[in-house]
Amino acid sequence: MPALDIGWVLVAELLTLGLVTGFLAGLLGVGGGMMMVPFLTFIFSSRGVEPGMAVKMSIATAMATIIFTSLSSVRAHHQRQAVRWDLVKTLAPGIAIGGLLSGAAAFAAIKGQGLALFFAAFNVFSAVQMLLDRKPKPSRVMPGVVGQTAVGGGIGFISGLVGAGGAFMSVPFMMWCNVHIRQAVGTSAALGFPIAIANTLGYVIGGRDVPPALPGAVGYLYLPALLVIALASVTMAPLGARVAHNSDVKGLKRLFALLLFLMAGYMAYKATTG
Repeated sequence: MPALDIGWVLVAELLTLGLVTGFLAGLLGVGGGMMMVPFLTFIFSSRGVEPGMAVKMSIATAMATIIFTSLSSVRAHHQRQAVRWDLVKTLAPGIAIGGLLSGAAAFAAIKGQGLALFFAAFNVFSAVQMLLDRKPKPSRVMPGVVGQTAVGGGIGFISGLVGAGGAFMSVPFMMWCNVHIRQAVGTSAALGFPIAIANTLGYVIGGRDVPPALPGAVGYLYLPALLVIALASVTMAPLGARVAHNSDVKGLKRLFALLLFLMAGYMAYKATTG
C-alpha cells in the first residue's frame, strides 16, 4: 500500500477544492461531486492509487461531502424561497431507495474505468441538454407521486454511480416540467442530502471488505479529504447561492454546461488511459 504523508500540500489541494466546489454547489444547485470527482481522481492517482480504485474512492468521497455541502446550500436557497419542498417530499423516497441500491450493489460490481466512462457520458448528455435550451410545452407539469418516485429512484441510482448530488439530472428534469431554473436549482440542492445519505451508506456497506488504498481510507471513503473538503465547502455554499439569485439565468446554464464538458473530457481521458 502506498504511503501518504498528509501534509500541507495535500491539505492545500483539498482546501482549494472544497472552497471552489462549495461555491459551485450554492451557485448551480449541485452538491459539488460533478466537479470534485475528476480532481480527486487526479490527487489519488498522483499518490500511487490504482486508476480504477482512484475513481471509486473519488466518487464515494465526493458523495459523502455532499451531506454537509447540501445542508449549507439549501439553507441559503430556502431563505430566498427557492426550494419547492412539495417536490422534495415526493422525489426523496425514490431517491433514497435508488441511492442505497446503487451504493451498496452496483457501485462495487462495476469497474472503475466503466464508472469513469459512465460519468463522462452523463456529463456530456446533461451539458448538451442545458445548451439546447429547449422550451417545454406550457402545459407540461411534474408527474404524480408514483411518477416522481420512479424518477427519484433513477436520479438516486445514477447519482451513486458518478458521485454527484443529482443536479445534472434533477435540474434539467424540473425545468422540462416548467419549474423555474432558480427553483430547480434550490430544490436540487435540497435533494442532494437524501442522495448523499443513501449512497454513502451504500458505499460503506459495499466497501466494508475493501482494503484501504491510502492511510486514512475506510473502504472507498478517504476520510482526510472528506473532513477538509466538507469544512471548506460549507463556508462557500451560501455565497454561491447569493450570487445565483443575482445572476442571469442563461449565463448560469452556459456555465453549468461548460463545466460539465470539461469534467467529462478529463474522466474520459482517465478511463481510456487507465
